[in-house]
Amino acid sequence: PSEEMITLMWSFVVSIHSIGGLLGSLCAGYLSVRFGRKKAMLSANIPALLSATLMGLSRLCGSFEMIIAGRLFSGVCGGLALNIHLMYAGECAPRRLRGLFAITASTAIAVGKFVGFALGLREVLGVDALWPVLMAINALPALIQLLTLPFFPNSPRYLLIDKKDKEGCIEAVKQLWGDGDHMAEINDMMAEQEAIRGEEAKSICDLFRDKAVRWQFITLFLVSSCTQLIGINVV
Repeated sequence: PSEEMITLMWSFVVSIHSIGGLLGSLCAGYLSVRFGRKKAMLSANIPALLSATLMGLSRLCGSFEMIIAGRLFSGVCGGLALNIHLMYAGECAPRRLRGLFAITASTAIAVGKFVGFALGLREVLGVDALWPVLMAINALPALIQLLTLPFFPNSPRYLLIDKKDKEGCIEAVKQLWGDGDHMAEINDMMAEQEAIRGEEAKSICDLFRDKAVRWQFITLFLVSSCTQLIGINVV
């Protein structure tokens, strides 16, 4: 192919990850309610493993299309996992530690980028013979999560509000937070359940029109946008 076509294909390989992330993000809300936070997070490992398989075997099969498809599935996994992780971590954490648990997503992204850059050095895996291994390395955290997450309970909020399972909620709270008096947090969840009783799930358009969360929405939008514009990816 011509030089221009090669540049176009490289650009498509890079940008297809963001398209996959968008698709995964759009599905995260439905999956987290339909199957629960824990099962949804487990299902997010399926596109991760599929991505690693496609990209790891792409050189053996002589197919750059497999890299594009693998990057797409990797983006879907990222879009799903990031959104569902924030819900699961926030709902499983006691109120006094909720902010600390929520920030683990940003910390994990930073560590993941650093590890990726380190493994990509020519002294490690960034050489002609080993780049398929480098591109398939994202299977490792997916396998770790598949082996460990089943031992964790579902989020107490999901059990109480979405499944109407008060006993399951209390058991999950005890398993996560230990024995003790946790009725204050459970009462808060029950009050939230009463407050949203009868309300339907909001769509993205409803979110734009809802004045009750407008300033929160604007704040998050500005922070997220500025994060993309400060040059951190280039650095």
